[in-house]
Amino acid sequence: MQKLLFIALILTAAALLIGTDADAQCAMCKAVVESNQKNGGGIGAGLNAGILYLMAIPYAMVFGGGVYWYRQLKERAKLEG
Repeated sequence: MQKLLFIALILTAAALLIGTDADAQCAMCKAVVESNQKNGGGIGAGLNAGILYLMAIPYAMVFGGGVYWYRQLKERAKLEG
């Protein structure tokens, strides 16, 4: 258990310390979406939906991990007592 916790801590620290600049194309994306919306296109709505999907995946993974952890904890308590 401690080895798993140590590995998780190392991976979390690595993920937090390794960063990249992701805002290089924001001005270009904004210009394309604005011009498309002025012409009646639907790229903006699709882009917003994509952003929401990208935001939802980590929350779903954490929720799934929490459910798995809770079930394992409950099963372990059932076996002990």
